Amino acid sequence: MPLQFDQDIVTLARRLVGARLLVRGVGGTVLETEAYGRDDPASHSFRGPTLRNAAMFGPAGTVYVYMSYGCHLCLNVVGRPGEAVLIRAVLPEVGVEVMVARRGSAQNIAAGPGRLGQALGVSLADSGKCFDGGEFRLDPGAAEAGLLVGPRIGITRAAERPWRFGLAGASGLSRPFPPAADVPRLP
Repeated sequence: MPLQFDQDIVTLARRLVGARLLVRGVGGTVLETEAYGRDDPASHSFRGPTLRNAAMFGPAGTVYVYMSYGCHLCLNVVGRPGEAVLIRAVLPEVGVEVMVARRGSAQNIAAGPGRLGQALGVSLADSGKCFDGGEFRLDPGAAEAGLLVGPRIGITRAAERPWRFGLAGASGLSRPFPPAADVPRLP
């Protein structure tokens, strides 16, 4: 069954953990995500559409890429208009040699949104494309995997929201989760 992108953004962020992500044939299992909602003061969409965030207001399953700190390209999946899930970490499984070459290192290849963007070779020109199985593909993962839940990181507004999700027991997360972050997976 294909992955449904048009759903509550927190639910989508949870369900993307364990999914298989491929960008032009390179990628692996999604280990960590963060949700950003339409009325979320930490979201790029909070003040409405702009040239920078236009892809966030596209159809569900749209690719949204933005530049962070003037140098890191971050990959997001649009859910409902004005909402997106930041992909924070992936377990490198397909095209690992390509990812290592792009990163210049075999350490922490795709742990953290900036490293992930570099390893997958995303660009600002990818913003607005679709996760339709062509260049960008997301396939559902195993629902039985355990889930970690914690506050978002790297932001100052609404950081306390428990909208960061990770695969329990996985190495390669961008940062550790707080103790007792394990929760059951949604059905």
